[in-house]
Amino acid sequence: MKWIDSHIHLDQYKHKEQMKLIDDVKRSTEIAGLISVSMNYRSCQQTLSLAGQHTFVYPALGFHPEQEINKKECEEIYKLIEANVEQLVAIGEVGLPYYLHQEKKGIVIEPYMEILEKFVDLAKRYDLPIVLHAVYEDADIVCDLLEQYKIARAHFHWFKGSKETMERMIQNGYYISITPDVLQKEKIRKIVSFYPLEYMMVETDGPWEFQSGIMTHPYMIEDVLKEISLIKNISIAKVAEQIYQNTVQFYGKR
Repeated sequence: MKWIDSHIHLDQYKHKEQMKLIDDVKRSTEIAGLISVSMNYRSCQQTLSLAGQHTFVYPALGFHPEQEINKKECEEIYKLIEANVEQLVAIGEVGLPYYLHQEKKGIVIEPYMEILEKFVDLAKRYDLPIVLHAVYEDADIVCDLLEQYKIARAHFHWFKGSKETMERMIQNGYYISITPDVLQKEKIRKIVSFYPLEYMMVETDGPWEFQSGIMTHPYMIEDVLKEISLIKNISIAKVAEQIYQNTVQFYGKR
């Protein structure tokens, strides 16, 4: 059994933890790769550096939406994507600031939409998958944009949303990825039950912490696969193989 962590912020780990994680992956027969997404311009640079050093690190460049916008910085990220497009497996992490919007009710969404549209345009132009931070009602707004640009390969990481939104996403062939949150949250279990296995991946979103004081690690994905197996009532071997092949097909990496 093997898997690919389809969404991890490898550059965001503390140096000592990052080195341990990298050493563990090198020795592992189960962890086949890490899709390393980016937060900002410096993060993009670090992600590229890590991918250059380790063949199992697959880089995605983008600007995480849950932060204040810096248009000049985003312009530099666009240039970085175009300069390194042959090395990239995706555009990401990009999307809309759902949680920031909850905290700051007066936040203006239009600038975030403009930036997201630029990333969507780059994904279309260079035929790259796009990794999305878009939950609840934001997912429908993002689906409108993806449909407008005829984007086929879209990955909604750690998705939360309505049945109606999921039906739309399934119709479009969009993928979601499941985190260790499935072991704790009934709403995530319901999403796993509803969403087709053929459009599913697994992730950690590390270093996001699921257990207090415990470093989030791609080894945690084994428990995620077991939980999906139980929810779907499909053997763990079949679940793991299907999800591995889904990720390989989507990102084109083994």
